[in-house]
Amino acid sequence: MPQSELADSTGSRTVLLLTPRGFCAGVVRAIDVVKIALAAYGPPVYVRKEIVHNRYVVDELRAMGAICVNEVDEAPPGSRVIFSAHGVSPAVRKLAAERQLKVIDATCPLVTKVHLEAVRFAQLGYTIILIGHRDHEEVEGTFGEAPQSTIIVETVEEADQIQVPDPSKVCYVTQTTLSLDETRAIVERLKERFPAIRGPAADDICYATQNRQQAVKAAAAAGCDLLLVVGSRNSSNSRRLVEVSRTHGVPAYLIDDASEIDPSWLTGVSTVAVTAGASAPENLVQELLEWLRSLGFDNLRELEVKEEDIRFQLPAELVHISAGDSSPVRA
Repeated sequence: MPQSELADSTGSRTVLLLTPRGFCAGVVRAIDVVKIALAAYGPPVYVRKEIVHNRYVVDELRAMGAICVNEVDEAPPGSRVIFSAHGVSPAVRKLAAERQLKVIDATCPLVTKVHLEAVRFAQLGYTIILIGHRDHEEVEGTFGEAPQSTIIVETVEEADQIQVPDPSKVCYVTQTTLSLDETRAIVERLKERFPAIRGPAADDICYATQNRQQAVKAAAAAGCDLLLVVGSRNSSNSRRLVEVSRTHGVPAYLIDDASEIDPSWLTGVSTVAVTAGASAPENLVQELLEWLRSLGFDNLRELEVKEEDIRFQLPAELVHISAGDSSPVRA
């Protein structure tokens, strides 16, 4: 759609609201887990790291009685601890068992899928190339499944440099929240270097990450002038949305909320696209829309690339608890 078609006949400024956006099924499940646990057992409930990477969500749960700890040995012996949506390594599980912690595992099922792939490939004697960001909790957890067999690769340049014991027994798995385009380039380079390389039966990059990136690409093709992504700085999938937009020629900024916007970003902008990372609450998006409306962006249009209806079951540790009184969140 040419940019001229995005503005209405009155010349008002346009907001292009991208769908899907915001909470994915794994995030909904993780937040529900904390709320249900607090309602069922009462505070405090300890959470290893942040349950999801969003400042507002974490602050809300803290106010309800959730206590975030960096490692499980910071939780009192015998206390109840929730593993975040990003997953943990076997070493963390072992330490939790040694401290007799009552564990509730909120790991996203799509992250668990990657862990199981790594375990299977390691048992078959493969060198595992884990494509992802070294400092991300998800990668730390996956790497921990088979550290002696795993090499982490972040870039095409690193893919050029790695050496493996047996080029005929190499596989790759990926972090679930990567850029589709960058990951594809790394995989293509690995296939050039290791023609026998094996990959997962199904794409490791999760459906929500893919859908939100496709929506950003559609917004760029539609001719928007600017993209605003609601999400926290430590949210990998949110940062990837900014990168995808900039790669496609559209300036983009990551903001926790509307208060972080620099008004100069909107100078000369007639159409601004708005989306949210997979751990960002919808109320922050609505507040941003209201803020933009106050500046004359009163022509709201929605761009939907795909409908999402995925839901994940609660962890086994909570299936016996009724969620009727726990006010779980909904996407």
